[in-house]
Amino acid sequence: MRITLVKKILADGSPCGKCRDVEQKLKENDQEKFLDETLIADERDPESAGMALAQKLNVQRAPFFVVEEEGKEPEVYTVYFKFAKEVLAKLAA
Repeated sequence: MRITLVKKILADGSPCGKCRDVEQKLKENDQEKFLDETLIADERDPESAGMALAQKLNVQRAPFFVVEEEGKEPEVYTVYFKFAKEVLAKLAA
């Protein structure tokens, strides 16, 4: 299983508030260790890695998580609590 977090940098260069909140929850719950990669979706750069992935997967919200498992389509989670319950809880067990 491979997990990617995509967080956004706003057009004015500031970090997305919701992204900051989710990162804080990941840190508080010691869940950062389950992430394989963090990509930045920079609104100032439509070709940034995070923006490209969001476009490819047709995701309009940040932050989001992409869970990839061999032989399956990538799963996208735009809600931290759903992601934590369905994915992270299993990994932590």
